[in-house]
Amino acid sequence: ALTSLTGLTHLDLFGARITDYGTSCLRYFKKLQSLELCGGSITDAGVKNIKDLTSMMSLNLSQNSHLTDGALESISGMTALVSLNISNTRVTNAGLQHLRPLKNLTSLSLQACKVTWPEIRKLQATALPNLAGVRLD
Repeated sequence: ALTSLTGLTHLDLFGARITDYGTSCLRYFKKLQSLELCGGSITDAGVKNIKDLTSMMSLNLSQNSHLTDGALESISGMTALVSLNISNTRVTNAGLQHLRPLKNLTSLSLQACKVTWPEIRKLQATALPNLAGVRLD
């Protein structure tokens, strides 16, 4: 029902239980700068549906418990991202490598993920010097 709103820049679907099919409808929103898709049933395949939204500056995919490191791989092309929340997912230290291209990233939330501080610090030191705000706990 929203696909005709192609000029949309901000969309908050917090708690809307969006599925992979629902994310396929978001491809029309090429101007999206912020997107909240918390608490849904999105898998890595659903994140692939939004990977071409390269104007995205803020992305919140928290509480989508089926997301893995593959979701970070899809996100890696969203180089305008300043803020990313992927808390309460199955993301691990191994997936952090996919964040390396996100040079504008200043805020990252990975609460309740299998990620450790030493790996975050290594990422900051080698690839993301602007990453100032990190939440793990």
